[in-house]
Amino acid sequence: MILMVVDTQKGCFNEELYAFETVKGNIKQLIATARENNVEVIYIQHDDGPGTDLDKASDNYEIYEEFAPEIGEKRFEKNVNSAFHPMTGLTEYLQSKGEKDIMAIGVSTDYCMDATIKSGFEKGFNMFVPAYTNSTYDNPYFDKETAYRYFNEFMWGRRYAKIITVEQAIGLLESKISVTDI
Repeated sequence: MILMVVDTQKGCFNEELYAFETVKGNIKQLIATARENNVEVIYIQHDDGPGTDLDKASDNYEIYEEFAPEIGEKRFEKNVNSAFHPMTGLTEYLQSKGEKDIMAIGVSTDYCMDATIKSGFEKGFNMFVPAYTNSTYDNPYFDKETAYRYFNEFMWGRRYAKIITVEQAIGLLESKISVTDI
């Protein structure tokens, strides 16, 4: 099992997200649990290029302080929605480790999380998404709660990922339950 933290950068992780406090608390808890149980935590960072809100030369590019990577934790950079795009090297890294089970958390539900979950599934990974560990903003087509619920309750489950509770996620990270038990 790998815990993959997607795009939780200062420039896109803030109070305007759906269920911000709950999502923030759950992400912090899962990162801490993974570290306590020697489960690798990897970070995905989005670079939108010079002069943007997610310019890698800006402070907004850095991971939100409460989730900051520890020394030695890997970071993968992208400038497209999917963390599994060939430019990142993530797929090859996971395959070299023989890793098949990925727990994905982060933002934005309807952009990078959606593309990452679907791409991971297409590449043969078992994707796990704990409830209220991803979030998004309002967009011109639906509000942030509707976007969250659409992907988490309708689109991903039974298709691309196993949607699990935070308690189940903790059990997986602590190796108290097996991925086959979910």
